[in-house]
Amino acid sequence: MFPSALVLTLGGTLLVADGVPALNVESGCRAAAKMGDSLSLDTNLRQCLADEKSARDELEKQWTQFSPTLRERCVATTETGGSPSYVEVLVCLQMGRDAAQMEKSLGGGRQGN
Repeated sequence: MFPSALVLTLGGTLLVADGVPALNVESGCRAAAKMGDSLSLDTNLRQCLADEKSARDELEKQWTQFSPTLRERCVATTETGGSPSYVEVLVCLQMGRDAAQMEKSLGGGRQGN
């Protein structure tokens, strides 16, 4: 059986299927939890994993509202040079959407630069 989303690389181009990709967030959460107080390692890990699950759930709801190009860029960004994160993908998508809306409301470009 195939995962709900396939990420394929063809000639350096990242292709993201229609669904939210499966990311391994546990290693990133473990690393982040270790940076905190050692007495709260388990609590920090659980909170991080809960945050990632919440972000994934939100991505499931909003995924198709974002352009394929933006989705590809945000997934590629989170998979580059570190541990992937649904929180990071969600924030990237929201910022990209908001920036596009601001540009559109300003008439499609910046003045004076």
